[in-house]
Amino acid sequence: MMHFDGAVASTPVATLSRLDNYIAARDFDRPTLVMDLDRVADQYKALKSGLGRAAIHYAVKANPARQIIARLVDLGCHFDAASKAEIALCLQEGARPCDISFGNTIKRASDIAWAHSEGITLFAADAHEELEKIAAHAPGASVYIRLIVEVSMADWPLSRKFGCDRDMAITLLSYAKELGLNPVGMSFHVGSQTRQADMWIPTLDAMAAIWHAAQDAGHTLSMLDIGGGFPAFYGEAIDAPAAYASKVMELVTARFGDTVHIMAEPGRGMVAEAGVIVAEVMLVSRKSDRDMHRWVYLDIGRFSGLAETEGEAIRYQFETARDDDAMGPCVMAGPSCDSADVLYEKRPVQLPMTLKAGDRVLIRNTGAYTSTYSSVCFNGFPPLAVEVI
Repeated sequence: MMHFDGAVASTPVATLSRLDNYIAARDFDRPTLVMDLDRVADQYKALKSGLGRAAIHYAVKANPARQIIARLVDLGCHFDAASKAEIALCLQEGARPCDISFGNTIKRASDIAWAHSEGITLFAADAHEELEKIAAHAPGASVYIRLIVEVSMADWPLSRKFGCDRDMAITLLSYAKELGLNPVGMSFHVGSQTRQADMWIPTLDAMAAIWHAAQDAGHTLSMLDIGGGFPAFYGEAIDAPAAYASKVMELVTARFGDTVHIMAEPGRGMVAEAGVIVAEVMLVSRKSDRDMHRWVYLDIGRFSGLAETEGEAIRYQFETARDDDAMGPCVMAGPSCDSADVLYEKRPVQLPMTLKAGDRVLIRNTGAYTSTYSSVCFNGFPPLAVEVI
């Protein structure tokens, strides 16, 4: 299997044989994400075994395919929803309202009212105005305050847009009570793609200090949402899911005790490795005779599903039928007419020197944050197709 320089070997192809057999037997006339439901179920079970008493709330935004939601409902999974549409999807596929949290801290007032009317009782907030909206449109609801994470070792930190600091969090807990809401706890997100469980330690230490300060201020806290961060393989070593989850829970329990209700929101860690994108080379070229690297253009780019190549933070794994040939570095780009549609340039990708237009390229571990990032019709290219087996 192809991988970047310095990367450990990827997940053995044998574990993906169901996907490989399906893909090998078919032609695809557009970029297509193929998802293996059994692999999703296996990943859920592994994470659940490690997380133990924690309730898994699958982050629907990672991949909202109906078949995935339905399978997870059957397995007893709960759900973290970011919008009215995601809540409706979960309900339509059989999830109970009590198993769904409205975890986005930025919500339309009418969506809060709708969710409350559908039986949703747990909402996230990180601002006074958000609490006021919840109190007005979901009176008596349970709320949890999202904390800002300023210390993260994740490949993709989430420290700017969401959350509030220590003093604001304690103020919001008091304000929620004044508004007649039920402030049950706090949440945070360690950052997407936190590759090793020990990388949680600085964040957990900071969050625990805020948690205990709130308790000292007289707040009774019963729930902690530890968010996502559970990793997938993108070329750098990661812990196995059960061991990773078990270690995280050990770290959490040591700081927050064993009586607090824990929620976890794996998204990437649940579905990424269950998916493969089937793509095609559209062009291989050089800009001049002196150009050090080839340019390889695929029929999928940043606007059609590979948005997480932003900053080259997520390093996807590529495989072709020519991987036994001599390899060489290349810049990889998408097909659109936007100059920002370049996937990897700072760290060129090693691909076969014999690669040419028309060759099939498999992009491994792409089950998360690809189909949902795909544009509707930018430049007239169709959105990423999805097939679930």
